[in-house]
Amino acid sequence: MDGEQLHEVAIRTATGLPAVRETEPFGEGALVYKVVDKMFLMATVLRGVPIVNLKCAPPHGAALVRDHDEISPGWHMNKRHWIAIAPGGGVDETLVEDLVANAYDLVVAGLPRAKRPLDPSRCALPD
Repeated sequence: MDGEQLHEVAIRTATGLPAVRETEPFGEGALVYKVVDKMFLMATVLRGVPIVNLKCAPPHGAALVRDHDEISPGWHMNKRHWIAIAPGGGVDETLVEDLVANAYDLVVAGLPRAKRPLDPSRCALPD
C-alpha cells in the first residue's frame, strides 16, 4: 500500500464511523479525527512520507510493532498507547480498516456512557 492509499483508507474508514469530526489542531497538513472531542487518528506527512498515527492498546501495539516493519511506536505521541503506520507491502486495506476501527472503539469505550455515540446499525429496533 502506498502513502496516498494509506491516508485514503484511514480517512474513509474514520469518517464512516458515528460522531467523528475532522480537525486540524496542529496546523495545516495534520488531519486529526476525534469522537466526542477525543482524538483517535492523525493523518500527516513525516519527512515526505504519509503516515497515520492511531490509538492502540499497549499489548496490541507492541505486537504490531514487532510483527510489521511498517508499524512503529506513535510518532510524536505516547509510545505505549499510539502506533504509527507507514506505507509498505506489509500493510493492506483490511489491516488499516481494522486498526482505525479499533482505535475508535478504544476511545469510545473510555467515554462516559452518556457521551458515547449511538450507532443505529448496532441497535435492534423493537417490533
